[in-house]
This record gives sequence, C-alpha cells and structure tokens, in this order.
Amino acid sequence: MNKNFYLEILHVDKNCGARYGILHTPHGDVEVPMFMPVGTLATVKTLSPEEIKSLGAGVILANTYHLFLRPGSDIVKKAGGLHKFMNYDGPILTDSGGFQVFSLAKKRDIDEDGVTFSSHLDGTKIKFTPEKVIKIEEDLGADIIMSFDECIPYPVSYEYAKESTLRTLRWAKRGLDVHQREDQALFGIVQGGEFEDLRKLSATSLAKLDFDGYSIGGTSIGEPKDVCFKMIGYATKYLPKDKPRYLMGVGSIDYLLNGIELGVDMFDCVLPTRLARHGALMTSHGRVNIKDAKYREDFSSLDDECDCYCCKNYTKAYLRHLYVCDETFGKRLLSIHNIRFLIRLMEEARTAIKEDRFLQFKEEVFKKFNDERGF
Repeated sequence: MNKNFYLEILHVDKNCGARYGILHTPHGDVEVPMFMPVGTLATVKTLSPEEIKSLGAGVILANTYHLFLRPGSDIVKKAGGLHKFMNYDGPILTDSGGFQVFSLAKKRDIDEDGVTFSSHLDGTKIKFTPEKVIKIEEDLGADIIMSFDECIPYPVSYEYAKESTLRTLRWAKRGLDVHQREDQALFGIVQGGEFEDLRKLSATSLAKLDFDGYSIGGTSIGEPKDVCFKMIGYATKYLPKDKPRYLMGVGSIDYLLNGIELGVDMFDCVLPTRLARHGALMTSHGRVNIKDAKYREDFSSLDDECDCYCCKNYTKAYLRHLYVCDETFGKRLLSIHNIRFLIRLMEEARTAIKEDRFLQFKEEVFKKFNDERGF
C-alpha cells in the first residue's frame, strides 16, 4: 500500500455496489464518492481556489496536454509545482493528455512508441510517449496522475479495439516503470471499447500491475447511455475493491448516480462551468435557462434548496441581467451554483450509501429530473 495515498472503504450499500470511504492524499483527506471540478489550465474558469474549497470540493483537475503547451511543465516545476503555482492547498489530479490528443489533434499518428500530433495552438509537431507523459506529470507535481493511453473512438471494430487496448496496456507498464515520485499516486486507465472481454482483459491486466488506482476511460464519447453503463460495469467488476475507481469526463446527474451504483468513487467534468457560461443551470427543480425572458421580473432565488453563495444572495432577475449584459460576475455566480449543485448531490449520495438507501435516493432524484431538461 502507498502510505502517501490510499482509499479507506468505510461502507458499501448492502443493495448495490455504491461505496463510501475516505481517500487519503498528501494534501488532505477527501470523502468519496466525489465530483471533482476541472481546472484545465490550472484554474477553474472564473473562480478562485478559495471559492472552490468553500464549495466543498476536494480534488480538482488540471490538464497535462494544455499545461505542457503553456506555460510549459518546466515553468510549473520552477514555481514549485501546481499547488504553489495555482495556490491550491488541496489534492490535485492531472490527466495524461490522451483524450486531448484524441479530441483536439486534427491528425495524429499512433505507433508502438507513442503518438505524434500537431499542437492545436500553432501546429507544432509534438510526440507523447508514456515515458514523456510521466515526466511531464512528475514536473507538474499533482497528487494523482494518469497513465498515457489511447482513447478508443466509438464505434470501432473489435480488431481495432483489441490492438489499441493491448498497446495501452504496454504503455501503462512503461509509464509505471519510469514513475519515481513516491508522493504521487499513478492510476492505470481501463480501455477496451464496448467489448466486455477487452474491458475484462484491460482491468485484470492493470490490476496485476498494482497501480495506486484505476480510471475507466473511453466512455461518454458518443456511445448510447446504455452502452456506456455496460462499459463501466464491465470494468468495475474486475477492479480491486481496495483501490479508488475514477470515471473520467462525466458530469450529468444520470451518469454520476449510475456510476456510483456500479462502484465508481471519483468523477470529473467541465459540464457545470461550461453550462454556466451558456446560462444553463442545474437546480433542484430541473434545468433553468437563465436567459429566458420569463425571469426578467423573477425576484426569487435560483434554487431554494441550494446553500451556495449565489442562491443565498441573488435573484433570478439579477442573474438574468448579468447574463444578458455578458458580465463576468454573472458567469462566476452561475459557475458557483452549478459546481455546488453537483458537490451537494455527492454529499447526499454519500449519506444515502451510509444508510443503505442509495438505490432509493437515485430513483427519487431521477423521478424529479426525468424530463427533457433534467440532465
């Protein structure tokens, strides 16, 4: 066991796979299951580190690909690592950049050594290998780092998925072999596409390598929801029960709660801040589009069940005014609310798990949100 980083499972709901526990990290202990706000460029858009912590966030994310391009991982290292660079004293996670190479690079060449691609900023040719990515992440200095992988597209043939999955496993071993920082937890990433045998192969092979935790990759990239949930289940049932499980890049209510039911502990997504910047709010009464004219004279709070700074101090009419005028303060307030909404959902889920009523809690939430606006 990594003495600097480990998961303490305190309760498993007797009716499903939902788990409650404490994740111990070098920068503090956090409860799981949890939602992790995304700070791609070492900042959660429009919000300060102090505001993020006040919302109840534990771990936040930063992005290896983007920080490598600017300001450069060497600059972050000289600053003393991400914690000092961005003035956040809680746990930080960096992804490996595999998804960004998949989603941003217009052309990429994959071979056994790694991936060659062009920067989306200026077209500069870059090559990421498993070893190079680990070195970048060690320089960035997050508490939790990811192995380099290929994000398998959807749909794809079984032959392509198998070749890619096996290569990602070889990359995982190479990254593990060069990882040196004992104060960092390194996660392996389960791939395998939609194929159960490949997901099993990936999960069991990574488990044998004894990573500090395991991510579930290649989901929420265009596949139907039922396929996504099958992919998650194919992975979690073969992963070690005493290690954290992280579902990458999901943030809608249905994906979060179904993931928890399947035994996932950690989630992240840009969804809450991205929705906020477009005037879309997740509330206890469903989706609210604050730009709608009907809120022009609505002097009630955004969400009467929410305890965030936005909901306690400002009305829908004022929030609509800020949004229509494109005021940065409005984007800040809406982001505060959306992030707090998901963190509060996780708090309620943890309570339900401890009381062995998570499935009931999930159904109650789904019933409230089961319309075209809910998720």
